[in-house]
Amino acid sequence: MASSVFLLDLKGKPLIARDYRGDIPLTAIERFMPLLQEREDEEGTGLPVLTENGVTYLHLREKDVYLVALTRKNANAMTLLQFLHQLCKVFTEYFNALEEESIRDNFVIIYELLDEMMDYGIPQITEPKILQEYITQESHILEIMPRPPLAVTNAVSWRSEGISYRKNEVFLDVVESINMLVNPTGNVLSSDIRGAIKMKVYLTGMPELRLGLNDKVMFESTGRTAKGKAVEMEDIRFHQCVRLSKFETDRTISFIPPDGEFELMTYRLNTQLKPLILCECVVETHRGRIEFMVKAKAQFKHRSTANNVEIVVPVPGDADSPKFKSTVGSVKYVPEQSAFVWKMKQFQGGKEALLRAHFGLPSIRDEDPERRPPIGVKFEIPYFTTSGIQVRYLKIVEKSGYQALPWVRYITKNGDYQLRMPDPLTSGESRLPPI
Repeated sequence: MASSVFLLDLKGKPLIARDYRGDIPLTAIERFMPLLQEREDEEGTGLPVLTENGVTYLHLREKDVYLVALTRKNANAMTLLQFLHQLCKVFTEYFNALEEESIRDNFVIIYELLDEMMDYGIPQITEPKILQEYITQESHILEIMPRPPLAVTNAVSWRSEGISYRKNEVFLDVVESINMLVNPTGNVLSSDIRGAIKMKVYLTGMPELRLGLNDKVMFESTGRTAKGKAVEMEDIRFHQCVRLSKFETDRTISFIPPDGEFELMTYRLNTQLKPLILCECVVETHRGRIEFMVKAKAQFKHRSTANNVEIVVPVPGDADSPKFKSTVGSVKYVPEQSAFVWKMKQFQGGKEALLRAHFGLPSIRDEDPERRPPIGVKFEIPYFTTSGIQVRYLKIVEKSGYQALPWVRYITKNGDYQLRMPDPLTSGESRLPPI
């Protein structure tokens, strides 16, 4: 339970305050900013939960605004922090950006939202789509309050009654982002997979969906044997529509979905991966110039293709007079990033590509130049998953018994994907072929 919720500017001055329980004086917020600064001075970072004199301050910062919830109770901190995150999401949906100026321009509607989203300090309706059905932005003062949608009084607060479509469809995307750090010799220093299952639901009525994955824990708990590879997901996080009790007992993902687009779940796989796109780089420095040779290798299956590949190679900040030659794609010097960007619209699995780059160095440099930032790689591979996760089934049940079409798509893309640069070679004569 939250006793009150505040929106503050960067100096700690209240912009909006909503007291829900009356058990903490509103003047208690004056201690928030000094307390936060004390903790930052002591620990070097601001903690999201601060306590003083029996009052707990839970907070987050969005641009130039602090959102703070106060409580005296032994409240669930994660629930209140999640509520503040959802509050940010709702305000952003309404005002496009959550910042001090947008708050000052929308006092009336913000108080309306605070009253609907929390009752006596307990979170209530937090779905932006449901709130937008009866709290509109057409006027600051709502002269006629329309009847709340049935979703507000229904246990399924994220979906309204009476939704109807001529064609019933469900689109499901399994999107995996690869985080990876590779050293100059090609050895992987760290890697993991961050996955998300995103859905677009266009279904009539109040359907129930059941999703089955090749979940290793499910197979082990039921004593069944997986026909193919089974994956062990960690740090699973679900949308509120998923029945957690059902998942905990038999690992079944059962839910009544929101209408339209939403993120059903996220997960992590902490596993050792080989680079999908490996870049071998040789750098030579000479008096008045620097030369690069970059070889890119697509180390995934031949039948797959990476789209919109970008390889960002850092160069010295004072480099000039760029010259490029590549076997595939196009190359552009981006001086504001101190880098050149090699772009390939498509890069087929098993293929290699070569790039040569030459820059002038007008300033006198030391023999041992400072270590450069790593090479960054961007890509997207459709119909491909690194983890091997599979949608085994997606069942749609609705009392009217209509037929619905489920569509499933897999996408692998880069997350924080970096390859460290080698130390430059310094010699009188270039050992790289001329451009």
